[in-house]
Amino acid sequence: MTATPPDPDHHPPGAFVARALIVDDHPLFCDALALTLRALGGVGEVETAHTLAAAIAWIEAGTVPDLVLLDLDLPDVEGLEGLLRLRAAEPAMPVIVVSSMADARLIEAALSAGAAGFVPKHSGREAIRAALDALTRGESYLPDGFVPSGENSETQDAVTRLAQLTRQQARILELLCQGRLNKQIAWELSIAETTVKAHVTAIMRKLGVQSRTQAVLMAQQARFAAFVPEG
Repeated sequence: MTATPPDPDHHPPGAFVARALIVDDHPLFCDALALTLRALGGVGEVETAHTLAAAIAWIEAGTVPDLVLLDLDLPDVEGLEGLLRLRAAEPAMPVIVVSSMADARLIEAALSAGAAGFVPKHSGREAIRAALDALTRGESYLPDGFVPSGENSETQDAVTRLAQLTRQQARILELLCQGRLNKQIAWELSIAETTVKAHVTAIMRKLGVQSRTQAVLMAQQARFAAFVPEG
């Protein structure tokens, strides 16, 4: 009997994922998701981080995962901040948002921020397989039943602009949001104050704003507006 040769165009779900990072502050959920990735996706190594800071530190230490699965509700970030900072830290790294919130506007905002897919937490195990399969094909994953909101909101535009920032620019904008002055930012990042000024100018240009205050307001809008229900 002649064996059937493998199909060169077929790849099992998650074929490109040797190492995944789960960023979620619920240990039991992390364990369940890790088991699912190994069983359905064939992922060999799964790491977990319970805060965004721990995830960033892990990545900056040189261990860049092939895939990140990110919860938006973390103790040290709010809204889309975690996704934006991960994307700025390693733009080529695919991030799938796994969230208990699944409003259409939030899903659209997450995709505008560069998410490779969105899996609601109430989904079954097969949703993870489908998301990995979509990534293997070079596609984004959207949950079953997703219906676009039909809105082209200012929030989505702000998120898209913020996603264009480099890692250093995103860090400087974060410090601006904390009320830091240029000299304080320069000291904290160990760079020249003139370099900070140049980055602030580049940030304002990318965001299409005229002042630091407007940049901070845009960052706050992108982080939180997608979570405010319409009245």
